[in-house]
Amino acid sequence: MSTFKALVVRKTETGQSVAIEQWTDADLMEGDVTVRVSHSTVNYKDGLALTGKAPVVRRWPMVPGIDAAGIVETSSHPDFRPGDAVVLNGWGTGETHLGAYAQKTRVKGDWLVPLPAGLTAAEAMAIGTAGYTAMLSVLALERHGLKPSDGPIVVTGAVGGVGSVAIALLSTAGWHVIASTGRSAEADYLKALGAAEVIDRAELSGPARPLGKERWIAGIDSVGSHTLANLLAMTRYGGAIAACGLAQGMDLPSSVAPFILRGVSLLGIDSVMCPKPRRLEAWARLARELDKRKLAALTSTISFDQLPETVAAIMAGTIRGRVVVEIG
Repeated sequence: MSTFKALVVRKTETGQSVAIEQWTDADLMEGDVTVRVSHSTVNYKDGLALTGKAPVVRRWPMVPGIDAAGIVETSSHPDFRPGDAVVLNGWGTGETHLGAYAQKTRVKGDWLVPLPAGLTAAEAMAIGTAGYTAMLSVLALERHGLKPSDGPIVVTGAVGGVGSVAIALLSTAGWHVIASTGRSAEADYLKALGAAEVIDRAELSGPARPLGKERWIAGIDSVGSHTLANLLAMTRYGGAIAACGLAQGMDLPSSVAPFILRGVSLLGIDSVMCPKPRRLEAWARLARELDKRKLAALTSTISFDQLPETVAAIMAGTIRGRVVVEIG
């Protein structure tokens, strides 16, 4: 039986260990499709899993990695055949099911989507869960009826993966984008992606008043806590904020004032268990609408062996945009 490389997290008496191991197909979990993984990416959740800074891993040992792109090797699922190019996001991979930081993974075919026409595997992972979540947020705001002519939109955590892709998508669609970041040196990078304004995150990270000056009609927030509370307090009448992250915290120290006095809506975005039809819609829109030049500008590429050091960088908040991992 042939072997393949896997980055494995094991529980220890003092915490957890991380090492690249040689595995075989017998080590994989149950599923009806086996995928030869060619590319993955690094998300904040992957960093939490590999460092143990949050209880992301719920099965031991675990192969982290919530995103994969690759080629179907074997399949008993009616929708997929050997040779098909596929993308995997979420569904508990890297948490309860062995994930993408291995040269093979075996999963349920219902979790997979075909690689969208017009995207390479590397480009799909440059987008990854972060970019897919950004598009889910855009779709939610559109379903709410919001459009660029209604006013500005704010994007928090702007230099991160969700923020970078969101800015690229929104600016192409004609939105006036206000980018919030704690890294002022990245202002030129954000403006190159399409941000019209760049503000310091300090304006939003402190305790929020029940209501503030109305500054934007919409927002995409990957930060949570006080930042999200401030976004809500400063949203214009009838606007909405799509919440998809918790980098600052899981709490929401806000009040009902924005909701009942300005009719503001808070739209929750879940990428992990999102139904397949919405996933397909999001990936189709990304393939059509995301500017490939902007995607390339916000992407860097690393080898499998560079994963541990890159995870340390993403946890330190020093990664810009998206990172593609060459697995195969």
